Amino acid sequence: MDNSHFWIENMVLKRYTGPGGDVAIPDGVAKIARSAFWGCPSLTSVTIPEGVTKIGAYAFSYCSGLSKLTIPESVTEIGESAFQGCTKLTNVEIAPENMQFQTENGMVISKKRKTVVFAFESSPHITIPEGVTKIGRAAFYECTGLASITIPDSVTEIGAYAFCGCTALTSVNMPAHVTKINEGIFRGCTSLSSVTIPKGVTEIGNHAFRGCTALTSITLPEHVSRIEQFAFFDCTRLTSLSIPQSVTQIDMFAFFGCTGLSYITIPQ
Repeated sequence: MDNSHFWIENMVLKRYTGPGGDVAIPDGVAKIARSAFWGCPSLTSVTIPEGVTKIGAYAFSYCSGLSKLTIPESVTEIGESAFQGCTKLTNVEIAPENMQFQTENGMVISKKRKTVVFAFESSPHITIPEGVTKIGRAAFYECTGLASITIPDSVTEIGAYAFCGCTALTSVNMPAHVTKINEGIFRGCTSLSSVTIPKGVTEIGNHAFRGCTALTSITLPEHVSRIEQFAFFDCTRLTSLSIPQSVTQIDMFAFFGCTGLSYITIPQ
């Protein structure tokens, strides 16, 4: 086997420079480094050999042609956004003996951390299993077929860019124990018209609703203290907004481009 396209140091696969297609990572690799396959659109499938324990953050990000992935028993860690932008990934096989990860409802879920790591099927509706406590960063990134999602009350954190680019997503009921709308969570969700924000939320993060052009109104709960920059940037159909008394900081460009916004209530 020609391994010249793999840059490997001390059992760590640093970078893949090959032509793509169906790729089998060489035996003897223990870790796949951060961004090792980043931006390899010609990659169609990858087989990870037994012995690999870690897939680094962004390892396969924007491998837009990747459709099939095989994860062995030995993998115990998958970094954040490892498969962000892998829009054609629909077939993920995890060894049955793997004690850390499982597939369920088109998602890879960390058993130990009770976290949705990433989704690999752009189904019209997805139900996250009860007991999951976190939706990972960019977990549903550009799942363009996702129209609705059921999130259980057990979820307490939704990572940055979790639903970014989910252009068919129309509404979301966020669970009661979420306390922050993280950066870019719904950025570019152009069909999103309804979001229920929990009462305990204290911050609306950067770019959280940027480009949500179907959003006409939103209720900010009484505990919100900060609306970060670009939070509602280009929400062109947002017509009215009531700022709760708890808000002490609105960052620059938070409502820039909200060309339909004609009525704002600000407490004295």
